[in-house]
Amino acid sequence: MLQLASATTTLANGGIYRKPRLVMATQDPIQLLDRAVAGEEPVNLGFKPENVAVVHQGLIGVAKEGTAARVFAGTPYQSAGKTGTAQAVTIGQKDKYNASKLEEHQRDHALYIAFAPAENPQIALAIVVENAGFGAAQAAPIARRIFDYWLLGDYPSLEDIDASQKGLASTPIGVRRRKDNVQLISSEGVVAGAKSR
Repeated sequence: MLQLASATTTLANGGIYRKPRLVMATQDPIQLLDRAVAGEEPVNLGFKPENVAVVHQGLIGVAKEGTAARVFAGTPYQSAGKTGTAQAVTIGQKDKYNASKLEEHQRDHALYIAFAPAENPQIALAIVVENAGFGAAQAAPIARRIFDYWLLGDYPSLEDIDASQKGLASTPIGVRRRKDNVQLISSEGVVAGAKSR
């Protein structure tokens, strides 16, 4: 997952590699002040700009008129991505894949890598939904909701959350809510307001 997300970020940045990191800051235990952790300098991998442009156009095409077009229809931003499927078990060359004949843990994984907005990327992601099948049907809808939240401040409706968990909604349904107005309930039952980015 981290390699897919890192590669997607590098593509979004035009061939500039930024080493992933998990810690953005540490906190002094006495003064409780945050100290930023310096990241490594970005590295230009030397990709030819015309080649990167061709890849960008292909990734935009996936979300605009390709396998993820239905999922991203009507967004006010243009995203770029690639759907995929990864085998969980080997199928013989002469055999045809049939998910209904396999145990759930043997079914293909759904993948989607993406970044948005395509013309000025702010977020890149990689999603794998284990044993869920086709990336456009299961992984891309999750990406759409993440982008809507990050870029637009939209939080899915309860109806959409329920349908998405069952794999029944490729595009958001119901009345979306502003993320600042959503009350979150923790596992301890404590209610907290959603944090803005």
